[in-house]
Amino acid sequence: MSQSSQNDRSWSKWHMRLHKRLKQNKSLLPSKSTLLLAISGGQDSMALLKLIIDLKRLYKWQVEVWHGDHQWHEQSEKTKEELKLWCLNKQISFHSNKADQKEVINEEKARDWRYKNLIMKAKLLSSNNIYFPCTRILTGHTATDRAETIIMNLARGTDLIGLSTLKEQRTLENNIELARPILIFNRNETLEICKEFDLPIWIDPSNENINLTRNKIRKEILPILNSIYKGADSRIASLANRLESYSEDQKLFAKIAIEFCQGEKINSLSRKKLCGFTNSIRKIILTNWLKIIGVTRLTAVQIEEINAKTSQSKPPGSIHLHGNFLIKWDKEAIYLSNKSH
Repeated sequence: MSQSSQNDRSWSKWHMRLHKRLKQNKSLLPSKSTLLLAISGGQDSMALLKLIIDLKRLYKWQVEVWHGDHQWHEQSEKTKEELKLWCLNKQISFHSNKADQKEVINEEKARDWRYKNLIMKAKLLSSNNIYFPCTRILTGHTATDRAETIIMNLARGTDLIGLSTLKEQRTLENNIELARPILIFNRNETLEICKEFDLPIWIDPSNENINLTRNKIRKEILPILNSIYKGADSRIASLANRLESYSEDQKLFAKIAIEFCQGEKINSLSRKKLCGFTNSIRKIILTNWLKIIGVTRLTAVQIEEINAKTSQSKPPGSIHLHGNFLIKWDKEAIYLSNKSH
């Protein structure tokens, strides 16, 4: 078989692996819907794009590409134009937004900017085609990204729920889900896909900056782990997958316990009822209760402190939490308030 005919193949072991996963989880990428792919031009997103456009004939998807220009390097405009041309040559609809540099001053702000623009684009696509609504936004996160996130969260200090981040699917807004269909591949495999199908890759120079936490883990820590235990990143990622199921069960039981411990006032828990549980269960209840109310950033150290200070016979007190939240307690109850309201 010639090199050109190999490159034209629309089915491979990579396609088969993704196809099998989609059959296992039918809600991940529904048939006859519009998929909006966030494509940076890097190896992971290009591998995602290749697999999706080849599988769309089976699933009858409408495929749309969105690219976010963060203006983090001098070649960003050139990358956008070349990616746009590549997509148009493949008859793939292309959309893009350019960020004001004030909007993307760090990794967190940049992520917020991307999701904000992706959601707006998904809503617009749905309004333009009610028969093929855009219900899925796809990103090229891989098992390696998942492993990096676990290592990062471990270093920061987190509970078991915090280790099951980068889920395969989560709700962004009503009727719009974020899907990460290539979590079943690691970065070595997405590079193989790009090589096998001669896919262009646009390198983002900011990915080489080891002052950024994720890059430091990717460039320095994971290679050491993989050199000690080959495939360590995939095994770490599979742990996150198992913990995801565990955390969903934990949330369900915690919800029942929270209802049992509900205090007389809004956003409060009965301290007496809470203290009736074991130490580990109290921490699970407190963690889920705070997250349900809206405390988005919690560390394991904070939960340990709250749990210790609200245990039986401890005096009244209070602790400030991220997001202007204040948790306080007296003899009867534990309360949470938002000082910004």
